[in-house]
Amino acid sequence: MNSQTTHSTYEPADTHRSLWLDTHTPESIPTDPFTEGAHYDTVVAGAGLTGLTTAVLLARSGHKVAVLEARSVGVVATGNTTAKLSLLQGTNLSSIRKHHSDEILQAYVDGNQEGQSWLVRYLEEHGVPYQRRTAYTYAATESGLSSLREELAACQNAGLPVEWTERTDLPFPVSGAIALKDQIQFHPMEVLGALAAELRHRGGELIEGVRVTGASSGDGSWRDTEEDAARSSTDDDTEGSPLIDSAPLTVETGQGSVTASRLMLATGVPVLDRGGYFAKLKPNRSYAMTYRVPGSPASIPEGMYLSADSPGRTLRTVPVNGEELLLIGGNDHVVGRSPSEAAAVQDLEDWAQEHFPGAERTHVWSAQDYRTSQYVPFFGKLPRGGGKIYLATGYNKWGMSNAVAAALAISAQILGGHMAWAETLGARMTSPSDVLTGLKDNAEVGATMVAGWAAAEVHALPKEAPAEGEGAVGREHGKPVAVSTVEGETCKVSAICPHLGGVLKWNDAALSWDCPLHGSRFAADGELLEGPAVTNLSRL
Repeated sequence: MNSQTTHSTYEPADTHRSLWLDTHTPESIPTDPFTEGAHYDTVVAGAGLTGLTTAVLLARSGHKVAVLEARSVGVVATGNTTAKLSLLQGTNLSSIRKHHSDEILQAYVDGNQEGQSWLVRYLEEHGVPYQRRTAYTYAATESGLSSLREELAACQNAGLPVEWTERTDLPFPVSGAIALKDQIQFHPMEVLGALAAELRHRGGELIEGVRVTGASSGDGSWRDTEEDAARSSTDDDTEGSPLIDSAPLTVETGQGSVTASRLMLATGVPVLDRGGYFAKLKPNRSYAMTYRVPGSPASIPEGMYLSADSPGRTLRTVPVNGEELLLIGGNDHVVGRSPSEAAAVQDLEDWAQEHFPGAERTHVWSAQDYRTSQYVPFFGKLPRGGGKIYLATGYNKWGMSNAVAAALAISAQILGGHMAWAETLGARMTSPSDVLTGLKDNAEVGATMVAGWAAAEVHALPKEAPAEGEGAVGREHGKPVAVSTVEGETCKVSAICPHLGGVLKWNDAALSWDCPLHGSRFAADGELLEGPAVTNLSRL
């Protein structure tokens, strides 16, 4: 039975919709109705790879599990990824090594290796197609070459069997490349479809259109209000809490409440955040396109490629509907802080046409991910959550392996298992480099907030409606107001993000209102799309 409360709000289909969502829609995945007052052993918020994997692992152990998805399965991170399941991760390992000991680096690689192995077994057992490819990190500039050598050292230190090469099947010369054989690529929505089917087969429930907005236990509660969020950013990041008791959690949603013994937040950036994680994460947005290339498949690179240079470039093949497409991505930036998202898309298009003349674009989309100040994901119990709330966040664009690793670690915590790598990562200390990175990230947030409010105060809202696909922010009756026109409809909404009061910016590629502080995003009509906020914008 499909949920009676399914919401399928996407960015406009003619401008932003991933190949994955277009060829395996969320509507094809059966779901369940919401029952107010129901009780579960575990409620999981978020039906991406992290949430569904965690739910399946718990359901296998006999837990009664419900996955509550605010929108539809996979429409946020997992359905917009490039879907590379790789242990060679651009220059990520060398970034981790700059912030942490070799023990932490090894634990991170071990966790990703376990996540990769689990998911490959799952694909094979459930008949989900995948391809083995050699992964490459390459450099075309001197600065990129220096970063590449650091990454080679980090990979070798962590025991990965990487090789140095100056030969690739890219249509342009490179200064050098690192290669790692037998990495994996697949269709991410097919994976979610298999996980959803197993969850429901094992008695779990998958419910769409239900957003988690709060949780309470005994005398304690967790809601992502502006006051709580501001307070939590300075809270001590420990598990000490007066809220530990035997009473179940009351999980509050926009459709009513349910109860559960525990709650897992698999929402990208954690909602109900009493650990201040929004202040420890940097939200980044990047772009992807797929193309039909003349002479394919012989004319397109077979490997999975990622540049060490800036701006970043990622490439992989996509076998779909009997043809081999080329996926190209890159041009990442902090959410809401790009002069023009449409210009970033056009720059990527120009690059594709330069190197693959005659390529015909089939899809264009963007994706959002979060980088921690420590460059290593957070997962486990939410501080000040009474030992009943869990989270996973900060995959830094490597969510395919990290999502499964986090699910394995969290389910082991709940079920009493033991994973040495997870315990090592969970016990890591904040380093001076982490502190400096966090201070820099939050200084940028503060400066952006001041600049946004100053601009909104100076400029009056235009009297004329914006042209199709355009939006503007200005002052009306003394408050920042946002107005846009999409598909012929002009909408006026509050320009203030309900999370922490940032002034929103118009995204001229995805046609959305984006918060430049912590990455919350809203459709043109004000409906929440993603991020730490839990409420829509006010319609005016």
